[in-house]
Amino acid sequence: MELIIANSKHIIYAQDISTCIGESAKMRGTGIARRSPTYISKKMESGNAVIAIENNTFAGFCYIEVWGHGKYVAHSGLIVSPDHRGKGLAKKIKQKVFELSKEKFPDAKIFGITTGKAVMKINFELGYRPVAFSELTDDPEFWKGCQTCKNYDVLTRTERTMCLCTGMLYDPKH
Repeated sequence: MELIIANSKHIIYAQDISTCIGESAKMRGTGIARRSPTYISKKMESGNAVIAIENNTFAGFCYIEVWGHGKYVAHSGLIVSPDHRGKGLAKKIKQKVFELSKEKFPDAKIFGITTGKAVMKINFELGYRPVAFSELTDDPEFWKGCQTCKNYDVLTRTERTMCLCTGMLYDPKH
C-alpha cells in the first residue's frame, strides 16, 4: 500500500474517488457532500490531498481546503474504497493529511464536520475537540460545499448553527 501526497499524475483516480464518495453517501444514508472529479483533481494538482494506492487502484483519499485566508484548514472527502475498509486505512490517511496540514499551514486551526463515529474517534485521537459551528470558519464558500448533502436543509434552517454533523476543531495554540 502506497500512501502519498497526491499530485497531477493521480488525476486518473479522480473519477473513481468521486464515484466512491457518492456511493458511500447512498449506502450510509447520512450526509456526505459529493465532490466532482474536477474538484478532486484540483486538490491533487495543488498538493493538498493524500491518496492511498494499492496495485494501481485507488484505496483511499482525503483532501485539504483552506478557508479564511489561511486561518482555517478543513479535511474533507475522507473516503476508503469498500475493499479496503475495516483495516485502519482511514486513520492512516487522516494522520498523513493532518501532518501535511500542519506542515503547509502551521498556524491554521484544523477542522472537520462529520456524522461518522469512526471519523470522530480518529479526530479526537489527533487532538480535535467537538465545537459549536460558530467556532468554525464563517466563510460562506465552505458552507456552500454542504449543498449536496441530504441534510443541507437542517443547516440552512438553523442559520448554520447546527446540523446532524459534529464540528471538530484542532487549535495548534492549545
